[in-house]
Amino acid sequence: MQIDINSRKQLNKPENYAVFYSLLNRLPTSDRDTLKESVVSQYTDGRTTSLRDMTLKEYSAAIAGMRKLVPPTHQEELRKILRQKRSAVLHQMQLLGIDTADWDKVNAFCLDSRIVGMEFRELDCEALDTLQVKLRAIRRKRENEQQ
Repeated sequence: MQIDINSRKQLNKPENYAVFYSLLNRLPTSDRDTLKESVVSQYTDGRTTSLRDMTLKEYSAAIAGMRKLVPPTHQEELRKILRQKRSAVLHQMQLLGIDTADWDKVNAFCLDSRIVGMEFRELDCEALDTLQVKLRAIRRKRENEQQ
């Protein structure tokens, strides 16, 4: 957030425009300047075509809209898959009675050499898949013993 030196009030402007330009460069177009002006005009309701004249609220709305249009990068896709797998493994841990809100307990469970032998944050997609299979087997075994 920028502060006006004369009035010492916060300006309602974004600090920098790097996110806007990185998203703009990923959009398919032949004329970047025209596209930029079009996006700015659309999110300011025609008030301006200058990025610097946008308010923070308008800028945030433009960024959100552009993110919906831009296809995710390969790295973003991998990150999404990793998050889904982590979530599934944590859910299985919850079903086994492990407090997943406490990372020390999650790591202590994972560090057991019979489970995976490393901390949870170090697990890649393949290790998470293997761990999920193990956790399901443990849960099935416990359910069969109770019957």
